Amino acid sequence: MSSSTPGTGGASRPGPRFLLTALVAVLVGATACAPSSRQGDADAARGSAIPSAVVDDPADFDLDALVAAAKKEGSVTVYDSSGDITKVAEAFTAKYGIKATGVKNKVGDTLEKMTREAQADNVTIDMTLYEDGPSLVGKLLPQKVVHTWIPADLADQVPAANRSPLLVLSKANVWVYNPKLFPKGCPVDNIWDLAGPGWRGKVALQDPLGKPNIIEWFNQLSNGADQALRDAHSAAHPGEELKTSQRTAAQEWVVRLAKNSPVLTSADDDVAAAVASPNQTQPRIGLVSNAKFRDVEEKNYSMRVCDTLKPWSGYLYPKYSAIATKTTHPNAAKLFTHFILTEEGISHEMGAGGISGSTAVKQGSFSPPGLSDWKKELFSFDPKFLAKNFADTEAMQDLWRLSHS
Repeated sequence: MSSSTPGTGGASRPGPRFLLTALVAVLVGATACAPSSRQGDADAARGSAIPSAVVDDPADFDLDALVAAAKKEGSVTVYDSSGDITKVAEAFTAKYGIKATGVKNKVGDTLEKMTREAQADNVTIDMTLYEDGPSLVGKLLPQKVVHTWIPADLADQVPAANRSPLLVLSKANVWVYNPKLFPKGCPVDNIWDLAGPGWRGKVALQDPLGKPNIIEWFNQLSNGADQALRDAHSAAHPGEELKTSQRTAAQEWVVRLAKNSPVLTSADDDVAAAVASPNQTQPRIGLVSNAKFRDVEEKNYSMRVCDTLKPWSGYLYPKYSAIATKTTHPNAAKLFTHFILTEEGISHEMGAGGISGSTAVKQGSFSPPGLSDWKKELFSFDPKFLAKNFADTEAMQDLWRLSHS
């Protein structure tokens, strides 16, 4: 019932309760209608082509001139999620006499810092070696925070598949076990077993919500590996059809793994310790970076790749190179890019193995015990799905979060 106020000629006037209800309705409606920044980015990424790397005209490229211009700029700062970047920077400085600073930083923090610096026209990160392809394609490149560049004299060594964006290195995340606890070999031979009752509470991995390339892996599996996962399920459960309410077999596997009480950590170091530390007595399978095999010697860990695991023993995750669009050291950043596309430069990131984005660079000599053929035994990401992976990131994060809670 409306209230009336004296002196208004008997005209009806909304009461306080009505005004409050109307205000709430307006605010809710505005929130519902206005897309989030993330959703807007996702929609844009879904419908946009990935910007290709810039390649200078070979006739105009002069490496000596680039070195001279870089020396005039005097320095370059490079962010990477691997601590090995400090070794690359030291080698670059030793070769060219240009001060290079390598900074280890989480990929999400690098994304935020580079974005804010571009907005403020105050760039301190000249370039990045960046492991989150979806956000590179979905945010940094389309917003022109960064661009990718390939030196003309090395362009023929970079396959087309490694150019959008520029891939400089692939490393591996692999499933590992403790051979002291399982002397007869990996106790698991099918990826679906990891999500089954026999391994409930015994699978360790870094929390996917804190490690972007795991979420990307889930989405890559959803886009390019549905049949392989269905075939693997048939092999693990002969005569049993995969029943799922999810859109893909990968999403079903993600749900089952999340519900299987996995041991989640904040770092691969903790996963390696949970599986392979000297005093470990609990039987576990873990997902770790190939870099953790340094701990085998340094910390006396007992760790080996699950070479019998089908359809893959793990996955290759890519590292891209991108230069800040507003850098004040563009030539030094280009020269650093040139450096990491050579064996002399990228070898410092390949101490625990890896595959260069350049066909002229040999694969790293080290390979984790149990892993003999990286390209055959590991699932590889397909760059054509990167924009879609970005658009699907939140949905996959939610699927994991809701299934694990």
